[in-house]
Amino acid sequence: MIQKKVVAHYQNGQLFKGTTKDFFPSRDFFHLTPMDAPKETSPLKLSIYGMKGLFFVKDYFGNKDYYEKKDFDPVRPIVGHKVRVIFKDGELMVGTTNGYQDDLSGLIVVPADTNSNNERCFVFTSAIGKLAAI
Repeated sequence: MIQKKVVAHYQNGQLFKGTTKDFFPSRDFFHLTPMDAPKETSPLKLSIYGMKGLFFVKDYFGNKDYYEKKDFDPVRPIVGHKVRVIFKDGELMVGTTNGYQDDLSGLIVVPADTNSNNERCFVFTSAIGKLAAI
């Protein structure tokens, strides 16, 4: 299985940066190898409980000076449904999703801004303050 760069962001502000290859939304935990860990280090077992989102990233640090656009490029085709997610902590995420069901632990959102450091994010339902189609 391919390892993906992720940032696990908990609702209490805790962050874990590293790689994972076994995240499945239907499971209560996944393993994360910290970004700066030596090769022989055992991965951390992280619980999904209390998590805000699992951000699949291009780079662990991103560009602190970049302001992510919250609009869609009018010439780029839209795949999925446009959504606006307002997290309980006030953060706004605008992007697309292929669907959402109330009985699932969350949904995948692909940012509207193609220059975002986030490739996609699994947003946990428990961290959503408001979810709206746009």
